[in-house]
Amino acid sequence: MENQSLINFLNQQLSNQFVMYIKLHRYHWFVKGQHFFGLHQQFKKMYEETAVQLDELAERILMIGGKPLAVMTKYVEQASLQEASADDEEYEIMQQLLADYEQMSAEIREHGFELAKQCKDEPTLDVLVTLTATYEKYIWMLKAWQKENKSKS
Repeated sequence: MENQSLINFLNQQLSNQFVMYIKLHRYHWFVKGQHFFGLHQQFKKMYEETAVQLDELAERILMIGGKPLAVMTKYVEQASLQEASADDEEYEIMQQLLADYEQMSAEIREHGFELAKQCKDEPTLDVLVTLTATYEKYIWMLKAWQKENKSKS
């Protein structure tokens, strides 16, 4: 299959999305600190958005003739993100999420866009652009939160 490299990349991103989905749930449940109520709600919003992105990404893989991964062990194997390791303190959580979103955005920019262009796959390129825009929004929000709360940590 001539687009196998793109399918493999999309499956890695799907795996990252699943790791992020679980990570956001963990942080939603266990966050502590003075911003608990706001962060608790924000993490819920983020994992709900991630659920939609998961479905769109898996369906795109199917549309281009691939088979999306659908087993937790494969997600952990294929993901470039690590499972949650923050200590449930809000500043550490926010730092880990920022690093993850920056990494996912960079991977798409450095590899995904080019793979979609090589395959002349504009719809997949559009999906990747949309994901990157969402990640950039989260990066902006997380950096703003960190700047506001740096002196308080």
